[in-house]
Amino acid sequence: MGDLFYWLFNMSIVGALTGLAVVLIRLIKRIPRRWIVLLWAIPFLRFLIPVGVGGKYSLMTLLSRFATRTVVVYEGELTEYTATNVIQAAKNYFPITYKVDLLADVFHYAGLVWAIIAAALILAMLILYAATISELRNAEYLRDNIYCSPKISTPAVYGILRPRIILPESCRDSEELDLIVLHERRHIHRLDNLWRVLAFLTAAIHWFNPAAWLFLKLYLSDAELACDESVLSKLAAGERKRYAHALLNAREGKTVFASGFGGARVRTRIERILSYRKMTAASVIASAALLAAIAYFLLTNASA
Repeated sequence: MGDLFYWLFNMSIVGALTGLAVVLIRLIKRIPRRWIVLLWAIPFLRFLIPVGVGGKYSLMTLLSRFATRTVVVYEGELTEYTATNVIQAAKNYFPITYKVDLLADVFHYAGLVWAIIAAALILAMLILYAATISELRNAEYLRDNIYCSPKISTPAVYGILRPRIILPESCRDSEELDLIVLHERRHIHRLDNLWRVLAFLTAAIHWFNPAAWLFLKLYLSDAELACDESVLSKLAAGERKRYAHALLNAREGKTVFASGFGGARVRTRIERILSYRKMTAASVIASAALLAAIAYFLLTNASA
């Protein structure tokens, strides 16, 4: 357990570093949130995967000159798989032999505490998810996969394998119902509920790292804005104001494991809707190239 927590702690630090880079990148307002949401996959992968390949021009290569060490996990003919060691508290790694005997006890007991709290958080999330789905089983069927329930205050998609769009009673006769349903169907198309659950599980595993919870909050906000952009790309210019009006009419609510119509700050969303511009082919290519470069810079380890 101590060895496991040693590597998890390293992964958490690396995930925090790459996540802070994404936080800085998201300050550039010209970058669409659809691209920013993809970038959030980088720190979450860093939180979950301990090994990677080396890269000459990477953040870890830059940091290796000052504060990190690269440990070779597997060396093949074409490439080698390495782990970034930020803590540098061990003399050997397979198995781990600590520089000071006291550290073995520290990581052992820290690992036990981590495992207990992480398991409790994951169990609580599973219970909350099951309770939420159970509460909505009696929702009134309207059409297709659309239901209506008096138990919710904002439209949202519930479920992962067989997602349902659940509407509050106030939306049943709404003039903007078509736009609300379009928004929720974009959530289903983008598999947002699946990524939402994985993001929560990642934060639960790294519960001791405040950055993981910050990234979770920012990701959920960006995912809602990205869904707005996906909807706007399919709307004519005249329909965008009606979409913004639908947001004002829908009560903002918080849904933990559901992608809701009011799931982010409405003012921010309306400002982005009214200033939305469709991307040109050139801007799509440039953004894709930038995204690939950022992914290479943040996902690769330093060369051993």
